[in-house]
Amino acid sequence: MQQHCASSAVKLCRKILQPHRVASRTIAGLLHGHLFRLGLRPFLDSMNMKPGDKLFGKIDLAIRSCKLGVAIFSPNYCDSYFCLHELALLMECKKRVVPIFYDVKPSQLRVVDYGTSSAEELERFSWALEEAKYTVGLTFDSLQGDWSGFLNCATDAVIKNLVELEDGN
Repeated sequence: MQQHCASSAVKLCRKILQPHRVASRTIAGLLHGHLFRLGLRPFLDSMNMKPGDKLFGKIDLAIRSCKLGVAIFSPNYCDSYFCLHELALLMECKKRVVPIFYDVKPSQLRVVDYGTSSAEELERFSWALEEAKYTVGLTFDSLQGDWSGFLNCATDAVIKNLVELEDGN
């Protein structure tokens, strides 16, 4: 069963993908709504999938067809196989990723071996996580942060990256 790791794809003709964990669900939903109101077409699993959809089929297709990934890292992000799979696929597909560190510092993120993933998967996940940790991103502290200001900042970062991708930069 999926652990509510969402992906949001927007196409400028616009695609953005947002893997996140339950703790960051609020920010993913707010960002999805904000981008949608701006005329983008974000993909968020909780909004775009229906009963009967195949998790990997639908989400992997969204990742492969997206222009930009927005990875929303929370303290428990690395506990989710689905989040790590989505992040690894974004990196393997060489998608541009905008990391959002939600109540967590990049240095705190580590893949943990719970005995459920193969050595190859753990290596794949660790590589993708390191790539994301060393990508300039946004940080947000939910206890002290300005939600509205952060949402505007995140939206601006998404739009700027999409415009750059469209311009071929």
